[in-house]
Amino acid sequence: MSLQGKTAVVTGSTSGIGLGIARVLAKAGANIVLNGFGDAQGAIDELRCLGGGVAHHPADLSEVAQIEALFAYAEEHFGAVDILVNNAGIQHVAPVEQFPVDAWDRIIALNLSAVFHGSRLVLPGMRARDWGRIINIASVHGLVGSTGKAAYVAAKHGVIGLTKVIGLETATSNITCNAICPGWVLTPLVQKQIDDRAAAGVDPQQAQHDLLAEKQPSRAFVTPEHLGELVLFLCSEAGSQVRGAAWNVDGGWLAQ
Repeated sequence: MSLQGKTAVVTGSTSGIGLGIARVLAKAGANIVLNGFGDAQGAIDELRCLGGGVAHHPADLSEVAQIEALFAYAEEHFGAVDILVNNAGIQHVAPVEQFPVDAWDRIIALNLSAVFHGSRLVLPGMRARDWGRIINIASVHGLVGSTGKAAYVAAKHGVIGLTKVIGLETATSNITCNAICPGWVLTPLVQKQIDDRAAAGVDPQQAQHDLLAEKQPSRAFVTPEHLGELVLFLCSEAGSQVRGAAWNVDGGWLAQ
């Protein structure tokens, strides 16, 4: 499908899942507003080669004023925001009684509150044009729990609840809101878990196998491109009656 003339804001998109999604949307012709702290110039150069407009804003999404600045920048630069992919996220692992309060606050701010703020800022323009797509990258942890991940699991469950509310509030319009719930994707966060196992004396290949085997029956990672193609489908007419859904892309994790 063609997204020529549409503009997408993809948060947390200078690397990993976000960049993979941005790449797929750019190939479809969308203008892209990147956001993140990584190698922004490298991501910009790569996407510009695909032909659409590309810009970057380094907003810290744990700060409301910076979120507002990001969306003001996107509208000034491209005139509108038609597609919002809320992808940015962070993680911290600790038992509840040992969980640092500042880590809890930052994870909730970035992984949940930023999704609310981005959505509230783009919805008026989407309603005025009667077209829009809000796609929240939640997690399989938005549907199940895991020990040590209290803030992340709480935030991702919240994202799915928010997705349902927005899906209902836009149900009679040409705006949709859905969540995608990946299982293991080989991101820096997941690589760190593999590295931690390897540091404890496990062969790196075995560490990767063991991590996948514990949860993901396919024994294979989900890729950013898998997620990008699903985002593209949700942007299409074929996805126009998918509303308030949480799509797990998890190699069978939740089928168990």
